[in-house]
Amino acid sequence: MPQSDLKHQPPQSGRINLDPEGAEQGLAQLVLTVIELLRQLVERHAIRRVDGGTLTEEEIENLGVALMNLEVKMDELKEIFDLDDEDLNIDLGPLGNLL
Repeated sequence: MPQSDLKHQPPQSGRINLDPEGAEQGLAQLVLTVIELLRQLVERHAIRRVDGGTLTEEEIENLGVALMNLEVKMDELKEIFDLDDEDLNIDLGPLGNLL
């Protein structure tokens, strides 16, 4: 089998895929998954604070703008790394999906 064909073969059991592009994609997926999880937690906390009446109108406005900007940036990063929302929803086996 020519050397160029080996690069495109799926890794066999017990072997690590050393393709640098694949490693970058996997790392980007992991990092963006963690960021998305944190973004959702912050958003839920913010909603609780808004519903609880502990924020001023200005704080609510600033929080809303910050969350929208973060969502836009996440969309940009997902596009750069060719990922979609489903790619960030990691299956944790018996625990279910992460997001």
